[in-house]
Amino acid sequence: RAGITVNVVAPGYINTEMMSTIPEKVMNDGSLPRIPVGRLGEPEEIARCVAFLASDDGGFVTGSTISANGGQYMA
Repeated sequence: RAGITVNVVAPGYINTEMMSTIPEKVMNDGSLPRIPVGRLGEPEEIARCVAFLASDDGGFVTGSTISANGGQYMA
């Protein structure tokens, strides 16, 4: 029986137009050092998380949060 599935994708800092407004010094000295993979995520990486959850492959995943944040600890 198919049930209701509720999942969440919680992205970290993603390389978007909005992020380009942050001064380079703030990014290099503040934000990027806090991301263990050392870079911003790409929109396509978030889209792949969503696509997985919407696909048959993600059919048994429910009530989960995917933290797509490059390993950054979010408090």
